[in-house]
Amino acid sequence: MTKKTPTAAHNIDTVVAHAGRSPAEFHGFVNPPVVHASTVLFPDVETMASGGQKYHYGRRGTPTTEALEEAITVMEGAAGTKLANSGLNAISLACLSCLNAGDHMLVPDTAYAPTRKLSDNVLPKFGIEVSYYDPSLGKEISSLFKDNTKAVFTEAPGSLTFEMQDVPAIAKAAHEIDATVLMDNTWASPLYCQPLSLGVDLSIQAGTKYIVGHSDVMLGTIAASEKAWPALNDFHGFMGVHVAPDDVYLGLRGLRTLSVRLERHMKNTLEVISWLQGRPEIAAIHYPALETDPGHAIWKRDFSGASGLFAFDFKTGTTDAQRTVFLDALTLFGLGYSWGGFESLAIPVKLAGIRTATAPDPETCSIRMHIGLEDPGDLIKDLTHAFGKAFG
Repeated sequence: MTKKTPTAAHNIDTVVAHAGRSPAEFHGFVNPPVVHASTVLFPDVETMASGGQKYHYGRRGTPTTEALEEAITVMEGAAGTKLANSGLNAISLACLSCLNAGDHMLVPDTAYAPTRKLSDNVLPKFGIEVSYYDPSLGKEISSLFKDNTKAVFTEAPGSLTFEMQDVPAIAKAAHEIDATVLMDNTWASPLYCQPLSLGVDLSIQAGTKYIVGHSDVMLGTIAASEKAWPALNDFHGFMGVHVAPDDVYLGLRGLRTLSVRLERHMKNTLEVISWLQGRPEIAAIHYPALETDPGHAIWKRDFSGASGLFAFDFKTGTTDAQRTVFLDALTLFGLGYSWGGFESLAIPVKLAGIRTATAPDPETCSIRMHIGLEDPGDLIKDLTHAFGKAFG
């Protein structure tokens, strides 16, 4: 039995199904074993001293972790991938792998709130300076560069308000000063966007979301370019990061159905949004796959699909109390953080006081929604009921 390793020549759906699997190495079993390990034995002193053995300690890799890392590496077109305990842990490791005391990093004003907390509360303790920038900047971001700018963080679309970024233009400008470019690509996953092909050096996923897909595991991934891989590989080892084998296995299992799940998420979301566009209670919908969205052209150029996460603004004059009634009236939409699982979710969006480089209207009353794998007709009935309760 010969291992069939997928390559860039294969369609991404084929890569999702085959990458990271080697049945020939495990007696023909389709899935790799779940290896629980700390100690790895060596046959002799010479092998131990020379490092001439593939595995040498559980924390530094097992067949289980290697399988998921290899799969993500192929999907991302990366030099290598490292796993993390969560999406935020992946962001932290990626940032610290390319920054030193005295360095400066630029972060989009629309970044995921925990990324901002890391930037405001942790990185300064290590002597790292952070500035926020308007996500609409492309090559003009160079006007914000300082002599010590060593990294530019991107996130597309942005958290809560879903602005797109011209990542290739930003990456080109950043590379002119030899700065590392990072991207949080959780919304699209490696299935619908490959950041390294856009010039990114460190592509970050909260695997908790779509890679796992079942709301039962915390997981992060960092895929690195040739330039960024040595530092990431070293720093990951220095920090002693290791993801539990059962969690890695569930990430692998979720990955195999990523294509069909995301296709369904997008289909359901477009159907629900199409209905929402006719509701008089709504002023705007933020979803870059819509032709009317300001970021649609960039999305169409750089992405091959869209996920189930979007936001909408209620009409002017809607109160927080009405929004609360709306949310409490939903029965099929859970009220909970995270997203990417099989279930639909909704949370209130609060922008006041969390952005510094842009000025969203603090009076805007919004909701972020994740459309799951339920029947969209049932979701629409649930939304109809909630609108009636809040505005009827």
